Amino acid sequence: MDEKEVNFLPKPKMPKVGCFRAICDRIPARLVLYFLSWSGFLVSFVMRNDINFALVAMVQDPSSNATGSDHCNTLASDMPSLEEGDNYNYTLSMVNGTTTVLLDGLASIDDIKFDWDSTVQAVIKSSFYWCYVLSQVVGGVATQYFGTKNVFGWSQFLTAACSLLIPQAADLHYGAVILLRSVQGFASGLTWPAMYAIVGYWIPPVERSRFMSSFQGFSIGIGLTYPLCGFIIAHFGWRQVFYTTGTIGMVWCVFWYLLAYNTPQEHPRITPEELEYIELNVSEDIKNGQGMRVPWRRIFTSMPVWAIGLTTFGRIWVHYTFIMSGPEYMQKIFCFDIQQNGLLSGAPFLCSYLSSVLFCYVADLLMDSKTLTLTNVRKLFTALSQIVPGVLVLLVGYLGYQIVTVLILWFIAVTFITASYAGAMANIVDIAPNLAGPVLAFAQTIHMTASFLQPLVTGFMVTDSQNINQWLHVFGVSSVVAISTYLIYQVFGTAEIQSWNYPVPDPEVTSSDDSAVIANQPMIKVEPGLKFDDEDDDDD
Repeated sequence: MDEKEVNFLPKPKMPKVGCFRAICDRIPARLVLYFLSWSGFLVSFVMRNDINFALVAMVQDPSSNATGSDHCNTLASDMPSLEEGDNYNYTLSMVNGTTTVLLDGLASIDDIKFDWDSTVQAVIKSSFYWCYVLSQVVGGVATQYFGTKNVFGWSQFLTAACSLLIPQAADLHYGAVILLRSVQGFASGLTWPAMYAIVGYWIPPVERSRFMSSFQGFSIGIGLTYPLCGFIIAHFGWRQVFYTTGTIGMVWCVFWYLLAYNTPQEHPRITPEELEYIELNVSEDIKNGQGMRVPWRRIFTSMPVWAIGLTTFGRIWVHYTFIMSGPEYMQKIFCFDIQQNGLLSGAPFLCSYLSSVLFCYVADLLMDSKTLTLTNVRKLFTALSQIVPGVLVLLVGYLGYQIVTVLILWFIAVTFITASYAGAMANIVDIAPNLAGPVLAFAQTIHMTASFLQPLVTGFMVTDSQNINQWLHVFGVSSVVAISTYLIYQVFGTAEIQSWNYPVPDPEVTSSDDSAVIANQPMIKVEPGLKFDDEDDDDD
């Protein structure tokens, strides 16, 4: 083949380094992890809280047939009514203890109302958190062995699958709903220890408070859940709520498995510069701590860990007063319709994410400028997250029907709760970066008991949901719990790394290594009466 012919042959295609790869290289892997964490908690809390709002539409209100006792009849006189030209026919039918409401002229809505009393509803709400609490330690141990990618991913997948099954379970029996919610609780309980465990390997200390704001994706999740549920229920019925949230969870799992990695060293697309930055700024003890044995006895007896768990118990209690009791309070006391309820219940949580970013940014500034010690930074923001909401929730109870003032205080209280993620919640990584997953698991076993105790106590105290005095007792208890538990953290809280955080050499391995060293040394035959030089020196 001559030279002329060669010139006409197609040239081999060289591999391209395209624009997409160039753009990807400009996006730090830590930023990708931030958004995976943020979106993961958002999706998790959408699936967790959908039923809190959906129950308002799923359950037949026993007081709806009462005459003269419903104060909403008075408030309704000021509300816009259907125009005279609109002809809507309402048909009610009772089948197996449920009420079906059919509206001709509106969207076809399969709204079956279940005859579940307040006790059943309280059990359904709290059932999620029974196994949620029990799975905390399991999540910490599983993460140590299987890594965050597997534990977080599979827990989200199982939670989404259960969401898709809830409508069928509700038709079967409320016990089936309780079972599915318990499974969801166990799966979701694995997520927090898993994500905490990854922080120590990926995030340098100077960035931790800001990264912790990604955990506040759950605030966006709550804030989106309520208006989303209100819209779906109003136009498509309550069943579509669970089909929507379950599908969102499944889609998120795909992105998680494509983009998440346990350590920077495992990431195939991280740039050498970013990898070097992380390795230089993350302690060698942390990098060597993966897979280390968990010193459970030391964790169980650590006062700083107990301080975090107990103080956060108070924060969870007041937080869940707004999350779980809020939609019912808005409906029964202020008589908002389903879409207004969704918007007003969710709006404070949407903005609380922004406040969490601000709190965490200010915390990092205070630490970098050495204005306060790290311990005092954590105590300051923990106080903001519990004392301020504790006072405001009590005022909400006393203000009664002053709707505008109550909503403003409600908004401020929910916003300040997020300061905890620059306080006690970030403190977990401070005291045990190698064991953040197991420590969080133990702390959450303590503080997440508030998540099922709060709705049970509320169900016991509020027998008449339109009695504002009973709601005052609920808000009063929340105030006392939030403020009193903070005092424990003020006394025993610290940001010092605990001694049990560091890997301990295995004595068997150490002894075997010593034996190997001795075995490799040349043997010296010592004759009787022979003296060494150092012995002669001692004699001298």
